[in-house]
Amino acid sequence: MKNNALNQYQHVVAIGGGHGLGRVLSTLSFLGPKLTGIVATTDNGGSTGRLRAEKDCIAWGDLRNCLTQLSKKPSVGSLMFEYRFNGESELNGHNLGNLMLTALDELCVRPLEAINLVRQFLNIETRLIPMSEEPTHLVAMEACGRSVFGEINVDKMEDTPIALSLDPIVQATCEACEAIREADIIILGPGSFLTSIMPPLLLPKIAKALAESNAEVILIDNLTEEPSPIANCGLAQKLDWCHQVLGLKIVDKVLRHGDTPSQDGYISYYPLRSSHHRGLHDKRALATALAEMIPDKLTQLENT
Repeated sequence: MKNNALNQYQHVVAIGGGHGLGRVLSTLSFLGPKLTGIVATTDNGGSTGRLRAEKDCIAWGDLRNCLTQLSKKPSVGSLMFEYRFNGESELNGHNLGNLMLTALDELCVRPLEAINLVRQFLNIETRLIPMSEEPTHLVAMEACGRSVFGEINVDKMEDTPIALSLDPIVQATCEACEAIREADIIILGPGSFLTSIMPPLLLPKIAKALAESNAEVILIDNLTEEPSPIANCGLAQKLDWCHQVLGLKIVDKVLRHGDTPSQDGYISYYPLRSSHHRGLHDKRALATALAEMIPDKLTQLENT
């Protein structure tokens, strides 16, 4: 990937949640320190949810997932970080990576410091920043006016919510805002639209940074229909969600799967599906498609 056109850019930022964002970050990991992931921290399920309830910490699950996908394998460090306990003890179901991050968080001044220590341990160059260093939950409002609290419950909703918010309202991580303002390229998704992509955008300072950024913003659409209330919405409605939350149009281009490369206005279609799993983007194909979608800096210079 050394000749990928994205190498022309010094600041590439990807925003989202665990599985989808982790796939993008591992795809573009050849960018090293030029790549930054801004990670949603509203998960409240599984091992992460238990730790949040007991420790009142941020949600580590999506951050751990991104670190896992970025770690060089196989290694003792990556195996430790991915290990999940089973059996009859209180540790059953807990992920060792989550426990390590929680312990380091208690030893450090900031959660970001804990993440950076794990990055050093796993030899990861890509920067990872939580959307906020304060614990918060995702809240959705139904058409009837009822509030649905917590990411897990939002994903279980039958109807698409009419609004999303965070409870409590927290501050965005300053490094995340700075990365967005400095970005040349910003990538949203893929992943759960309501519970991975939207939470960071709900933070006022991240919304402000996006408004101030001159970056080209690309939304990567999912390969399969989400098992969530957003399944009732098409692409246009998703873009309307972004517009509604941010108060401005931020998405410049959309990347979607198609059997053959083609262009339809701001939407680019490329064969992106992995041969191993229909729900996963092929890493090489994804990197190639993104490179072909972005402006060539040399061409831009020649035209100025």
